[in-house]
Amino acid sequence: MSAETVRAAIADAATRILSATPRLDAELLMAHALNVSHQDLLLKHLGDSAPAGFDALVARRLAHEPVAYITGSRGFWTIEIGVGPGVLVPRADSETLIETAVAHFAGGERPKRVLDLGCGPGTLLLAALAEWPDATGLGIDASDAALAYARQNAAALGLADRVEWRRGDWASGIDERFDLILCNPPYIGTDEELGAEVRDHEPAEALFAGDDGLADYRRIIPDLPRLLAPGGIALLEIGWTQGRAVCDLVREAGLTPCVYRDLGDRDRVVAAS
Repeated sequence: MSAETVRAAIADAATRILSATPRLDAELLMAHALNVSHQDLLLKHLGDSAPAGFDALVARRLAHEPVAYITGSRGFWTIEIGVGPGVLVPRADSETLIETAVAHFAGGERPKRVLDLGCGPGTLLLAALAEWPDATGLGIDASDAALAYARQNAAALGLADRVEWRRGDWASGIDERFDLILCNPPYIGTDEELGAEVRDHEPAEALFAGDDGLADYRRIIPDLPRLLAPGGIALLEIGWTQGRAVCDLVREAGLTPCVYRDLGDRDRVVAAS
């Protein structure tokens, strides 16, 4: 054990971590090193001696490895999602999809069947199933690694008996209808620059979608009319400049679009109904 306190070690690490949230990154790494929750770290452990393993975790962060890969999980909505190399790290911006779904179904009939296209580690679908205890879901992804994490997360959350995971190519082969469709597809153009954390660690196939970032929307959206149950809604995450283009694709499919903004007041979700 080091003679340095947890508080001092966090402060030092925060001066060296080059990210948008260096203090939070340092706190999450320290909580992981101590095997305590973030809340307990702040309430009970700041005066403790810093653990020897903390410096190694900070070194990984300085090499731009995502905090969620280092700690093995990321909080999302009301749940914790296990993640690691080969899967997309959940982002707070994606909570806009769940927030929009909750608002849509508030005061009315709750969704019974939920589809997550490109489910990754199960982030959106498991958050929805946790929100609506009577719902069941189907998660589709082309990545075996992502589906392995999704199964593990469902089991850890006690939701495995309410969800099916299936390897697939977007909506190909799906022949049922859903009350809620969630989708966070790749939407970054191939020429767009990304920070080292994302570029060097997260899977390119979950990020890039052709020159304009719209290639996967062009494949997904035409299938939505046959997949949506009467009164159902599909929610698609978008890049903040893509609202008009994705809305045009939704209209071409014969559906009605609506754009919702994230906490940063940027276009983040296109609803199709």
